[in-house]
Amino acid sequence: MLTKPLSDAANALSALGSQRVWSLLVTVFGDLAQNEDDVIEGPVLSALMADIGIRPEATRVALHRLRNDDWIVSHKKGRTSQHSLTARGRRESAAANPRIYNRLRQSPDKWQLVILESATAQTRKSMEGLGFSPFMPRVYLGASDAKPPQDSVTLIPETVPTWLAAQFEPKDLLQDYAALHHALLGMRQVLAQTDLLSPKETAVLRCLIVHSWRRLVLKHPDLPRTLYSESWRGHDCRVLVSDLLIKLPKPNLGQILLD
Repeated sequence: MLTKPLSDAANALSALGSQRVWSLLVTVFGDLAQNEDDVIEGPVLSALMADIGIRPEATRVALHRLRNDDWIVSHKKGRTSQHSLTARGRRESAAANPRIYNRLRQSPDKWQLVILESATAQTRKSMEGLGFSPFMPRVYLGASDAKPPQDSVTLIPETVPTWLAAQFEPKDLLQDYAALHHALLGMRQVLAQTDLLSPKETAVLRCLIVHSWRRLVLKHPDLPRTLYSESWRGHDCRVLVSDLLIKLPKPNLGQILLD
C-alpha cells in the first residue's frame, strides 16, 4: 500500500481530467504488457486497478469494451483469467510510443508554415496525420522535417513572433498541462524522499504518470518548442515524465502480488 505522501501525489494525478476506465486500461497494457508474449493475469490486474481506485465492476465493463474493440484478448488458464493486447493493440500502442516516451524531439527545432489550395472536411485530419497543426483555414504549422502535401506553398521562417506562439498553441490544453506539471513536480519531490518501492507500487505510479501524460500529449501534433509561448508546460512535462519513469522502471508482473 502506498504511503500517505505517495498516495497524495498519486491522487493529484488521478484527479486530472476525466478517468475513463477503458482508456486507463489501454495505458496499463500499453505500458506494462506491450510485447507479444506479455499477459496480465486477472488477480494482478485487479490489484493494480484497486490501488488506482477503480471498482472491479468498472474494470470488467472496460475489459468487455476493449475485447469488443479488438484491443484486448482474454482467455482462461485453469481458473485464472489472462489478458493481453491483440495485434491491433500492440501495433497502435507501439505507434504512440515515440510521442509518450521520447524525452526530446529527434527532429530539428525549426518549423514551417504551409498554405493549402483549399480546405475540405478531411483536410484537418489529413494534415494532423502528417504532423501539422491548424493555424487558420488553409494554413498549418509543423516541424521543418514534416512532409507537406505536394501542391502546397511552404515557408520556413527564421524566427517566431510572440503573438504567433500565443495565438497558435491549443488554449484548451494550456491549463491542463500546467496542472500536470504541478502534479509531476509533486511526485518527483515525494519520490526523492522515498525508499525502495514494491513492484505493485512501482506499477501503479508508472501507470498514473503515463496515463496523465498520454491523455494530453496525443491530443496535438508534436511541434518544436519555439512554436509555443513561455507559459506552455508541455515540453517541461515531457522531461519530468521521462525522469520519473527512469526512477520507476517497469516491474516484473509476476512479482506484483508478492508484496
